[in-house]
Amino acid sequence: MAPRLAYGLAAAVFCGFGLVASISVLETGGGIEEMALSAVYVIALLALQLRYFSRPGTIFRAPFCYLALAAQACLVYLPMLQFTWAWTGLPGLLAGNVLLVLRASVSIPLFILIMASVAGMHVVLDSGLATTAHGVVSAVISGLIVYGLIRLARLVTELHEARHELAEMAVAEERFRFARDLHDLLGMSLSGITLKSELTDKLLTEHPSRARVELAEILELSRKALADVRSVASGYQELSFDDELVSARSVLGAADIAVDIRIERELDCPTGTTVLGTVLREAITNVLRHSDAKWCQITVQGAGGTQGLVVVNDGLRPGMSGVIRQHGSGTGLDSISRRVEMNGGELTAEITGDGHFRLRATVPRKSGD
Repeated sequence: MAPRLAYGLAAAVFCGFGLVASISVLETGGGIEEMALSAVYVIALLALQLRYFSRPGTIFRAPFCYLALAAQACLVYLPMLQFTWAWTGLPGLLAGNVLLVLRASVSIPLFILIMASVAGMHVVLDSGLATTAHGVVSAVISGLIVYGLIRLARLVTELHEARHELAEMAVAEERFRFARDLHDLLGMSLSGITLKSELTDKLLTEHPSRARVELAEILELSRKALADVRSVASGYQELSFDDELVSARSVLGAADIAVDIRIERELDCPTGTTVLGTVLREAITNVLRHSDAKWCQITVQGAGGTQGLVVVNDGLRPGMSGVIRQHGSGTGLDSISRRVEMNGGELTAEITGDGHFRLRATVPRKSGD
């Protein structure tokens, strides 16, 4: 609506210029033939103005823009030989387009030259000093109005397009957030459900009591995954780090991976617990998917104003180095890294000298938490 309104206002003003010229021809006492001829000139002038110069999408490229200016100059100046002073209000239209189309080093001198030609025409017509001054000032104002209205219409169109692009970017970002959060939140839960289901299938015959325990844990993981899906849909995720530690121990245990959890410092910052809980999920998911680990060490640490998490595991597969190289792909470690950085922290993933994989994340404690 806004671009159409801006273009419509500019078109109305330009049509007003043409209407004033036609009325002036009528005031000179011209006959039907002169009126018809002036109408043809005005229609041609407005068609060129509205269909080329005033359209927001027009790209002014040489040599066509020069030809358009030359055609408009002919429609502005040649009818003066017949209609004299009645046509002297239209050079402002040409002057505004000159400012719009040409670079400043050329357009400004041409603008001044057009104004001088208006003064010269009034001198030739012996209009008098006051009338000449009035005509020149009117031409200057008309030229600036033409330039300003066209520039305004273009700016409104550009703003409208920019808002449309921003809206599309916002939708794309929300889709990315949804996909990222599903990956981050559900990766470990679904991997755990798969492992525990396989384990339960093996235990059903020989160890039914333990199978029932595993089924109960599968049910709990399923409920947790459902809650995570709902939290993603609502855009609100707040994790309990302690619950994530319990889940990590359970899932790794189901995969026959020895777990060593070391709490050097309790987490007491809600923001840190949520962020580090998400990091822990991704770390455990990587252990299950990208390694043949026999043990995994989880260390919660902190010093001064920071809180940190370190996850180390053995059983490194060749593909695990690819996980690190893909850091920046938009999922997995990259999405976790972005979340940590958004909270002022830092995440690193590396292969240690003894061939283990280490994931380290640190986040600052926030005074408001």
